[in-house]
Amino acid sequence: MDLTPTQPHKQQPTGPLAGVRVIDASTILAGPLCCQILGDFGADVIKIEHPVAGDSMRGHGRSKDGKPLWWKEISRNKRTIGLSLSDPDGAAVFLRLAETADVVVENFRPGTLERWGIGPERLHEVNPRLVLVRVTGFGQHGPYASRPGFGTLAEAMSGFAHLTGQPDGPPTLPAFGLADSICGIAASSATMMALYHRDLHGGAGQVIDMSLLEPILTAVGPGPLEYDQLGHVGHRHGNRSTNNAPRNTYRTKDGRWVAISTSAQQIAERVLRLVGHPEVIDEPWFATGAQRAEHADELDEYVGGWIAARTRAEVLEAFTAAGAAVAPIYDMADIAADEHVRATQMITTVDDPDFGPMAMHNVMWRMSATPGSIRFSGRDLGADTDEVLVEGLGYDPERVAELRARRVVR
Repeated sequence: MDLTPTQPHKQQPTGPLAGVRVIDASTILAGPLCCQILGDFGADVIKIEHPVAGDSMRGHGRSKDGKPLWWKEISRNKRTIGLSLSDPDGAAVFLRLAETADVVVENFRPGTLERWGIGPERLHEVNPRLVLVRVTGFGQHGPYASRPGFGTLAEAMSGFAHLTGQPDGPPTLPAFGLADSICGIAASSATMMALYHRDLHGGAGQVIDMSLLEPILTAVGPGPLEYDQLGHVGHRHGNRSTNNAPRNTYRTKDGRWVAISTSAQQIAERVLRLVGHPEVIDEPWFATGAQRAEHADELDEYVGGWIAARTRAEVLEAFTAAGAAVAPIYDMADIAADEHVRATQMITTVDDPDFGPMAMHNVMWRMSATPGSIRFSGRDLGADTDEVLVEGLGYDPERVAELRARRVVR
């Protein structure tokens, strides 16, 4: 797979979505990640940004030489144009683009596109086959629909923060965009379902109402079911699990950390034999994960004491030899050096016009017949405006220059 073309944005898209056009009119993370995934698998993604401010995603994460690094990944495989959708002339350009598109992804507050005259009804007038993906904090309807929506709020309201942290500590938020990322991945799946339905069952597009809250609410687990049937409200229990034990993080003799899981009964038995306490395997309470979790203090003492007396390398070698489940707790330097990560190309190298070869996450899954690819990294604001409008839509260059002078496009 050639990931370093000399004229990357001119490389012909390949993959299962080659021929599909996506308009990315979203900002920050969830919508852009959805579009990144679609672009990785061959979609022609046109990224729309405000012609002056750009996408605020450009201000997220660290920069090098004034260039945002995260942008290079989240906006890879996307041609970018500067376009003001709130300006009537900009809205007219957007409608022209929508006529040529299969998918539009947006994350404005409910009612914003309608106020600009480019809501779902208008979009489907110009393109009945269009799939419109609407990403918001709380959805298009309901008491909270008009509230500002951010991943942090979804992480709080989904139960994630309530269940995360030490039992005697505060609710804990993730150190990264968890709700946004889950939503972006889910949105890519929803988009493909809508395209499949359109192309197999009658040719009509539809609107996808995607909230940040609902996907992470699902990811947190069966809390609603357990509350409905048992009145059970979960609580924080640190790195332990209520479903099995031993399950925790443990510090090694050389000050490193490892995590172990005993979700399978056979694995739990191997761990206790390894750490020198085979006698507990015959205890009646050891027979199920839930019962073992009730004896987590005792099991953690056995396992933690054994691990604390050995280096991380010794622990990993012994667990692997015993067929027990263990993993080192990595920082980013460890991930970059890991032999499995490198052998399976979870991180790949992409040629960038600003920085040359740069490492980033590879496409998210491998496909034997129609693999995805990274054709180019995220581009400068407005880098492809003329190509998209003049070459793609047939706009007169003088008209584009006029719109640019008025800051309708960039």
